[in-house]
Amino acid sequence: MTTAIYSHPDCQRHEMGQWHPESPARLQAIADQLINAHIDDLLEHREAPLVDLADVARNHSPNAIAIVKTQPHEGDDYYPIDGDTSLNRHSWQAALRAAGAAVAATDAVIDGEIDNAFCAVRPPGHHARPSAPMGFCLFNNVAIAARHALDARGLRRVAIIDFDVHHGNGTEEAFRDERRVLMASFFQHPYYPYVDALPITPNRINVPVPAYTKGDVVRQLVLDKWLPALHAFKPEMIFISAGFDAHREDDLGGMGLVEADYAWMTEQLVAVAKKHARGRIVSCLEGGYNLSALGRSVVAHVKALAEI
Repeated sequence: MTTAIYSHPDCQRHEMGQWHPESPARLQAIADQLINAHIDDLLEHREAPLVDLADVARNHSPNAIAIVKTQPHEGDDYYPIDGDTSLNRHSWQAALRAAGAAVAATDAVIDGEIDNAFCAVRPPGHHARPSAPMGFCLFNNVAIAARHALDARGLRRVAIIDFDVHHGNGTEEAFRDERRVLMASFFQHPYYPYVDALPITPNRINVPVPAYTKGDVVRQLVLDKWLPALHAFKPEMIFISAGFDAHREDDLGGMGLVEADYAWMTEQLVAVAKKHARGRIVSCLEGGYNLSALGRSVVAHVKALAEI
């Protein structure tokens, strides 16, 4: 398998204060662990381009785009959007790179240049609503890429899998009435963003789980809920909102997953993609705030994508 890693230094220039857990150090921790695991040289490294705003506009309103483009006033370090999310002078460029990575990876996978990709980018995306940024997220990178696959590249069905500890409310909102998209997730509940998921349907398998849920429960959920829906849907491409904050060492979540659980879930998705989607997967970083656990979990995820 040819697995590409998409990233860009601009993604490390966006920051929201030294206290903020969604920090530039997250990407450095991932890069360090890929090297420590001796797999960095086995991956194809690609630079994330700037996204075309036409791609962003397929998923976000003009007002949502304008909010992200806002710059801090002279003398201010940060421009607050909400209690969790701020902009600095580099945020607009970082957001364009993060979404650009997802779209470029989508094109490369569809064109057969690579088998699959992991986008090591920030800011993350799955809380970003069509109408506004939210919860550390500026643009919804996975949703933008999925729209690109459907509306620009002509795919008929895509699946979005979200294994972040937090519910991907922005993604769910973006595709709530879209029959060409299957979204499947688990998420800790009740927990941020403190919204109830929409009812489960054949195209929406978002399953709430309580705090302290461990990997055995999640694996059974995948077997009982996700996989039957995926095989029935037969996606032509799979997108992953890859959050690693359900790890037992992550203080921003309250679940009990470990690296082996992320590897196992990824292996199941690789098998589905091989059966129905010519192996096509694009995965984008979402959460994960314990730096050691994040790096180790990404290594497990990427090794499963690359089958190494």
